[in-house]
Amino acid sequence: MTTVVPTLKTSEIVYPSADGEPVAETYDHVYAILTTLEVLKQYFADRRATVLANQFLYYAQGFPKIRVAPDVMVIFDVEPGGRDNYKIWEEGQVPKVIFEITSPGTKSEDIINKKELYEGIEVEEYWLFDPRGEWIREQLRGYRLGEDGYELIRDNRSEVLQLRLEIEGKLIGFYREDNGEKLLIPDELASALQAERERAEVERQRAEVERQRAEAESQRAEAESQRANELESLLASYRDQFGELPQDNG
Repeated sequence: MTTVVPTLKTSEIVYPSADGEPVAETYDHVYAILTTLEVLKQYFADRRATVLANQFLYYAQGFPKIRVAPDVMVIFDVEPGGRDNYKIWEEGQVPKVIFEITSPGTKSEDIINKKELYEGIEVEEYWLFDPRGEWIREQLRGYRLGEDGYELIRDNRSEVLQLRLEIEGKLIGFYREDNGEKLLIPDELASALQAERERAEVERQRAEVERQRAEAESQRAEAESQRANELESLLASYRDQFGELPQDNG
């Protein structure tokens, strides 16, 4: 099912990394792109993979005008880190998952042209997210590559990413399938970090109070021990001078 694209051998070809077009139509779309990018970057931070956003994907060697700029794409088995653009023939890997943050203005391109292209180059999962619900009523729609092409994903689970996707306002919420934990967005990470710092400070203060209490207890015990030693010394001195104390027979 792999689409065969023409190639042209030349060392003079330039593959641009920008075209001067805006990243997205609205703030909601930009924020959804950047948030998805950051969440997935953190998720794959310790793996041999990369996550890129709004960068040219070149899939036809020798033809720099044949390109597409997915909003977010996840590529496995490549060196981590960013790129100015991504050339399939150089990296040796096709993106496994692509997200398009869609709107009525990009609907036709996203649901027809890009869907056919991603299906043709065998992107395993293709997700459309409409942050404002302007043309996708359920806001999120995913496709998974099957024997006969793309098939609708009905449970919002990404088998490739091993994540469950949920709609959270104008963003996609990502949850790990192995432990159910949510992948925190930057704002949530900042809040969690602040809460952790506050908990650490409370614990430090509690430990300091406990240390001071233990120190006071140690000083009290030392004073009592010293007082007992003094009394024992006085008693020994009395015995040396006067002999045994008389017994109290009641």
